[in-house]
Amino acid sequence: MPVTDERGVYERISLEEFQAGLSWATILRKRPAFRAAFGDFVPDTIAAHTEADVERLMTDAGIVRNRQKIEATITNARATIKLREEMGLADLVWSFRPESTPHPQSFAEIPTKSAESVALSKELRRRGFAFVGPTTMYALMEAIGIVDTHLLGSHRRGSTGSWTT
Repeated sequence: MPVTDERGVYERISLEEFQAGLSWATILRKRPAFRAAFGDFVPDTIAAHTEADVERLMTDAGIVRNRQKIEATITNARATIKLREEMGLADLVWSFRPESTPHPQSFAEIPTKSAESVALSKELRRRGFAFVGPTTMYALMEAIGIVDTHLLGSHRRGSTGSWTT
């Protein structure tokens, strides 16, 4: 379903960064622990984290204990707050919505990145975000409803309401 609020988009960016190199099943099983460890992904809470918090999170077996990803989550919270001075995180991310969505007939036809995800990645990096590569940003775009990569004919196709086909 479309995710258009700051906290929701920030949470999805964070989970996508933690998912990089791992299975989604792992991240989804750990989602409640991630929410508990990261203050329900409220950017203001995470932005205040210190090195002591990083060390505490590195001992939390309920989450993925990767220092770079933990630090990126904190960095991205601070960058999210800074974006409030302009358009905000959700509006920025949604501004990269393409004019059309893919129309895959097979799993092999589902893209892993797009011109828009490359541009979004560059823009977020320019604004101080970390761990936001083009493939990760494409996965974000799928997760929040910016693109619909469900197969044509699938019962899930069009379920986000963002696309009619």
